[in-house]
Amino acid sequence: MAIPTPSLSEPRSPRPEALFDGYSSGPFFDEMFASDGQPRPHYAAFADRFRGVDQDALAAKRRAVDLAFLRQGVTFNVYGDAQGTERVFPFDLVPRIIPDDEWRRLEAGLIQRITALNLFLHDIYHEQRILRDGTIPAHYVLSAKHFRREFVNARVPRDIYIHICGTDIIRDDQGRYLVLEDNARCPSGVSYVLENRRALKRTFPDIYETCGVRPVDHYPTELLKLLRYVAPAGVAEPTVVLLTPGAYNSAYFEHTYLARQMGIEIVEGRDLVVRDQHVYMRTTKGLRPVHVIYRRIDDDFLDPTVFRRDSALGVAGLVNAYRAGTVSLANSIGTGAADDKVMYYFVPRIIKYYLDQEPLLPNVDTYLASEPADRSYIVDNLDKLVVKAANEAGGYGMLMGPKATQAERDEFRQKILADPRNYIAQPMISLSRHPTWTDEEGFAGRHVDLRPFILYGEKPVVIPGGLTRVALRKGSLVVNSSQGGGSKETWVLYR
Repeated sequence: MAIPTPSLSEPRSPRPEALFDGYSSGPFFDEMFASDGQPRPHYAAFADRFRGVDQDALAAKRRAVDLAFLRQGVTFNVYGDAQGTERVFPFDLVPRIIPDDEWRRLEAGLIQRITALNLFLHDIYHEQRILRDGTIPAHYVLSAKHFRREFVNARVPRDIYIHICGTDIIRDDQGRYLVLEDNARCPSGVSYVLENRRALKRTFPDIYETCGVRPVDHYPTELLKLLRYVAPAGVAEPTVVLLTPGAYNSAYFEHTYLARQMGIEIVEGRDLVVRDQHVYMRTTKGLRPVHVIYRRIDDDFLDPTVFRRDSALGVAGLVNAYRAGTVSLANSIGTGAADDKVMYYFVPRIIKYYLDQEPLLPNVDTYLASEPADRSYIVDNLDKLVVKAANEAGGYGMLMGPKATQAERDEFRQKILADPRNYIAQPMISLSRHPTWTDEEGFAGRHVDLRPFILYGEKPVVIPGGLTRVALRKGSLVVNSSQGGGSKETWVLYR
């Protein structure tokens, strides 16, 4: 699909449609345009209203949003960046729109997935039935970097391990939704969902009202309700805090944002103390009991008496208080075993084992380097595959085989052979694309994914939409903000 490009000798047309002149979806599934060049039905109302926006008005609105984000501190930190650590998260003003019927399928699949993963975590830390009967080879779980042997047979409040999950979803060149990975430890990005929504409602209020978009601003309320639900037994009015590593963490804006939205205290490890297996917060009026901690610190740094002894971020004695049941943690210790990328391979089996259902959302085809046949295939086909380290995030520890140099592929081949348990491989998926404004080309197709956020408490809640991340660099498939990605609003329609 291609829309004719005006001659370079002619002035740019003042027609509103000129914003999309020359736009081509190429050999990809385009979220907004069908193959005949017409907007897909669920984009029709938006496209009709968006025709009233010209290039100058769009540029002014983009500058206004960027300035507002800068003033409000809607930023992220980049570790090791010599140009400065804090940046505004790039935001594109054309939303990704999902119709109601598609969203219902996504929602059901996400709830099925987090339900099965919670049952799996409870099992591997207790009876280990799935390991004893060989459905999953035990060595894969027991060798997982984030499997916590210290928590075998430990009880967790209401048997919930994953309270907050961010599951990454992509679409292939046929438009099929596929799960790329689960983020079950400290998933980030929901603050951008909420701020992007506020920004676009201010920027295009008439368009937003016309399209019938489901709201997302109830997320902090639902999150706080969940945190209170898992409070220790017998605590009628629990004190909830958010535990952050501090201002230099890449997601610190989100930590402060969510704490403010929920009306709870944000604390660092030095603000908490454990006495007689109870957690207290230091205040100007003395020690105040803490009952629930929404922790944004990985297990390794949570308690220097149990995990890393050099951690200055955690709280000495916190694990004993958690074991004693006097404080609740979200997410629970040990959830990282479920978002190990090797465990991802087994999620379809996990769903079948615990729920006796077929997965509603399929995985991407995946090869395990620790399996001899798979390993041979991987090392012989690195030019066709994407290779990922089992516990890296943010686009790190990854080889994009078709775009890598021979030297890079040779280096990864040696890494795989030296430590096969640490690697999986997948075919390179032609991610769907979406019209995205670029300074060089105007509107051009850029690859996108989707991270919905699932809350698992008294009942599962999936916030309509999620964070649509955009690979802003031409041809790039890496959407992570640390690798040059940006974001879009995600609209789920009522109908």
